[in-house]
Amino acid sequence: MAIIITDECINCGACEPECPNNAIYEGADDWRYSDGTLLKGRVKLPNGKEVDADESQEPVSDEVYYIVPDKCTECKGFHDEPQCAAVCPVDCCVPDDEHVETEEELLGKQRFMHPD
Repeated sequence: MAIIITDECINCGACEPECPNNAIYEGADDWRYSDGTLLKGRVKLPNGKEVDADESQEPVSDEVYYIVPDKCTECKGFHDEPQCAAVCPVDCCVPDDEHVETEEELLGKQRFMHPD
């Protein structure tokens, strides 16, 4: 399951540099699948969706930092726990019940974005 940043976020930014998938963005900032990954050009995501990895995407939130669910792997393949949650001073990085994934799916997503 992906991690979500709740509206209790104080916009401190501690989480952003900790994300190995570059899935965390400041509120109102556009994002790209290619940011911090090896994805380039037209790609088919593990969920079957086809996208242009270099194309700007609409922000998930205009108010607080946000996590892109398609890029979040809960740090599987990198760390033992989600690093955003580990460094958040107000504990607003929590599991996202709307994006539930198995450990296998999360690891597959990680390998897809960061192939050897």
